[in-house]
Amino acid sequence: MIEDQIVNDQLKEGDQAPSTNQLVQFYKINHATVSKGINQLVEEDILFKKRGVGMFVMEGAKEKLIQKRKESFMDNYVIGLVQEAEKLKVTEQEIIDLIKQAKRRIQP
Repeated sequence: MIEDQIVNDQLKEGDQAPSTNQLVQFYKINHATVSKGINQLVEEDILFKKRGVGMFVMEGAKEKLIQKRKESFMDNYVIGLVQEAEKLKVTEQEIIDLIKQAKRRIQP
């Protein structure tokens, strides 16, 4: 959720992130689960702690998240797409054309 807010510019660099208690109350999930997620974002240099004040978005966090998601997109979607295309003998140009067709279908 915090990652999405950063990528979508709802939380910008330097902004204060929701507290662990706010997230627990809003999503009605275990405090330990929220703490684990927050700590992971701190370890990844997405958030930083200001003692006694709260958690804040680190400078460069959005770029890091976008890069991380691009790598995940490659692993989770593109490699499988290319493997399936090779099985079906779909050329690179045909893949590109199919992607363009898909974009036209989903754009309003």
